[in-house]
Amino acid sequence: MDYLNLVPVTGVIVNVERGEDCCSQMLTLHTAGGIVNFIVDTDTAVLENRQLRAGMRVAAFYDSTVAVPLIFPPRYQAAVVTSVGRNQQIMLAYFDENLLSQNGDLQLNVGRNTVIRTLNGQSYSCSVGDHILLVYYTAATRSIPPQTTPERIVVFC
Repeated sequence: MDYLNLVPVTGVIVNVERGEDCCSQMLTLHTAGGIVNFIVDTDTAVLENRQLRAGMRVAAFYDSTVAVPLIFPPRYQAAVVTSVGRNQQIMLAYFDENLLSQNGDLQLNVGRNTVIRTLNGQSYSCSVGDHILLVYYTAATRSIPPQTTPERIVVFC
């Protein structure tokens, strides 16, 4: 899977129900743009293996190259789902060797307390540059580019 094709939708889970079979679920998210449904199944990576429940703020990522049914509310197949803290922001992007995002929107300053893991939750001790990263942060400078010291980074190897 080309992780750069993933598009995030952030919202609060308002409903979790069984999907078409016992191994899938349908998440209903309340987002700034309205209601969006996501199918979560065995192919979906749920970071930190968190139990998804109503009231939880999450970001669900779908592959923008996959066809979706033209229904309302929209229904996407979730590729990745992660919980997002109240004041937390996320960014999924390729970061170069200088930890600048490919689009120049964010510069990372990795700190001692930054937790770095792989997609499957394993510790990651190499350089995070030249990788696709999912970055969790709460504040960024107003400089150009904005800079942040992330709380957590997930490396997509």
